[in-house]
Amino acid sequence: MHHYQINQQHSAKKQAGATLLGMLLVGGLIVFVALIAMKIFPAYQEYFSVKTVMRAMNKEPLSTMSKREIQDSFNRRADTGYITVIKGADLSIDKNSSGETVVSAQYQVVKPLFGNISVLMDFNATSDNK
Repeated sequence: MHHYQINQQHSAKKQAGATLLGMLLVGGLIVFVALIAMKIFPAYQEYFSVKTVMRAMNKEPLSTMSKREIQDSFNRRADTGYITVIKGADLSIDKNSSGETVVSAQYQVVKPLFGNISVLMDFNATSDNK
């Protein structure tokens, strides 16, 4: 019986070690994902600010405004929304199939993660609520 108790204790130590290793791996994975999320979150937050500005601009009479007026309107709103990734000059201003003026912006953001590894994010925002 004494031999059985020693094997049982040894087995419990092995399981505890495997559980600790598993916990370390899971913890490391969580930290890795959190670091990536912290790097890319500001780019998405700024994208949602751009979308908000575009939706607000859609309430203006864009069809009667000049290209310069539309760009200036975007720049004013971008300044108050802390948008630095694009400016009014970067906007595409076109007419849609029904003749309405649509303002859109396509841009990319590159965020370095670690070493020589970066993440590239493509964004596309339009004023036509799509």
